[in-house]
Amino acid sequence: KGLDVYKVLEHKKKTGSVINYPEAETIPGEEGNQKILELEVDILVPAALELVITEKNAPNVKAKIVAEAANGPTTPEADKILHENGVFVIPDILANAGGVTVSYLEWVQALQRLWWDYEDVDRMLKKIITKAFWDTVERYEKYNIDPRTAAMVLAVERVKRAIELRGIFPGGFLGVPEKREEEMKKIKENYMF
Repeated sequence: KGLDVYKVLEHKKKTGSVINYPEAETIPGEEGNQKILELEVDILVPAALELVITEKNAPNVKAKIVAEAANGPTTPEADKILHENGVFVIPDILANAGGVTVSYLEWVQALQRLWWDYEDVDRMLKKIITKAFWDTVERYEKYNIDPRTAAMVLAVERVKRAIELRGIFPGGFLGVPEKREEEMKKIKENYMF
């Protein structure tokens, strides 16, 4: 049936822990950690440890979506099994990119000596992350690849494009200012706030 998040948070405020929340079943010990990964849930969020979803337990994951909040919680072998079983994995490079994205926004503020309020930063973060997610999904569908590989394809495409725009290597727009200007306009429209 799921848990009421607000009630769980209230319980945590009162007791200092989510343990013994009255509407939840306690699954103790190491065996409990394994059972949690195999529960009948819509979304599974491995959020603390790396390498917890392995080729041994991946066939038993019943979630439709795995959102990797931890760094590297899924082994490459498990990733393949999950993909073959129709589980959509939101890879760590995407699912937990909020912190590094906000760090980038802080850097931009410092460079420009601007100070945005929380709402502005939150709006920009949502725009960047949402675009990255849908750009990843686009490649996932276009190339019929797993989401982690799709995120990597997107990253490589973006690096390639940046190199071309800066004219660092032959084939870029070095010496063709109108082309560079046209491309920079597209980037501003798609990536700037």
